[in-house]
Amino acid sequence: MRFLICEVLGQTERRPQIPMGRSPQRLPEVLSRAEVAALLAVPMSPKARAFLTTAYASGLRVSELCQLRGCDIDSAPDRMCIRVVQGKGGQDRYGLLTSELLDQLRLYWRTCRCHASGADWLFPARSNPARPLDRTSGQRYYHLARAGAGITKSGGIHTLRHCFATHLLKAGVDLNSISKLLGHAQLSTTSRYLRMARPGYSAGGNALSLLSQLPKSPPPPTPSPQPSPQPRH
Repeated sequence: MRFLICEVLGQTERRPQIPMGRSPQRLPEVLSRAEVAALLAVPMSPKARAFLTTAYASGLRVSELCQLRGCDIDSAPDRMCIRVVQGKGGQDRYGLLTSELLDQLRLYWRTCRCHASGADWLFPARSNPARPLDRTSGQRYYHLARAGAGITKSGGIHTLRHCFATHLLKAGVDLNSISKLLGHAQLSTTSRYLRMARPGYSAGGNALSLLSQLPKSPPPPTPSPQPSPQPRH
């Protein structure tokens, strides 16, 4: 319409009077706690499991996860945080580090990183440990785990960031605290999660520790004993 009126008809003075069409506002699909537990229980490498677990339990962006170093994990009891260096918008901030996440990161570090050489990347690239993991690999971890868990909801690894915010909101954490953990510049950006959370729900207990609120994966079924063959006479 703008092109027709301003360019074809030459009525350029009417340009400010023609509003732009609104982009459709779609809410992303969020996984339930049971779906997150199933996704993290899928057989995968310790590195992939630690990466996806950190994505959900801290709410960091995939680019911020790839840039983490071992020194960014502050495990001092009076600190317990993840230092995000130069996140989106060139801003430093502190992310959430719970005791459950710290235990899993320590296990991953002892088993997979203690003998690694090169830089101090928490998640180094497989082909070159001196470089950090690329975002494409992080996305691949998520899609493989999602397929393995039989989850059909759309979205990439950023879904775990949406789950982080929505599940904290359901657990009763205030919107301002969630906004700071996510690194949002405006509270209005975080407020959209109000439409994604079911009202009136409270998980109770330690609301910030999302990993402790995940349902336990059921043990594999025990095969029933086969009847003994009867002897023939």
